[in-house]
Amino acid sequence: METITLDQLVTGSDLRQAMRHWASGITVITARPAPGARIGLVSNSFTSVSLDPPLVSWCVDRQSTSFESWRTIDAFSIHILDDEDSHLVPRFAARGTDKFAGLETRTSELSTPILDAGAVRFDCRTWKTYDGGDHLIIIGEVRRIEHSRKDAK
Repeated sequence: METITLDQLVTGSDLRQAMRHWASGITVITARPAPGARIGLVSNSFTSVSLDPPLVSWCVDRQSTSFESWRTIDAFSIHILDDEDSHLVPRFAARGTDKFAGLETRTSELSTPILDAGAVRFDCRTWKTYDGGDHLIIIGEVRRIEHSRKDAK
C-alpha cells in the first residue's frame, strides 16, 4: 500500500488524489472509544471539506446505539469500500451487534481499528463537531492516507 504517514504532512493534492475513489458512495467508519472497545458504522454522508488543511466530514444519527461513543471520539478511520467489500455493508449497518466479530483487524497509528478492506483509508483526528438536527456532523483532519495494493496496479 502507498501510505502517507503521521510524520509526513498530508497535502491537499494527496487528499484530492485519494478522493477519486469515492465512486461507490459507501464507507465504513471505525473508532476505538475506550481501550478494548471498537465501534463501526456504514456511512454515505462522507465528503471532502477542505484541502488546506485536509478535512473530511461525515454524519452520525443521534439514534445510533453507539452515538455517545461517536460524540466523544478523538480519532477515527474511514474506509472507502469498493465492490469486493460489499459484504461488509450489512455487518456494519446492523444495530446493536458486535460488528467486528470474526474479523481480523489491525490498529492504526491513531489507535483506530483498521479493516483489510477498501480502496483507500483515511485516519483522522476529530477536528470539530456540529449540530445537524437529528445527526451530528463530525469533521476530521486527515492525518494518514493509505491506498490499497489493488490501487497500485
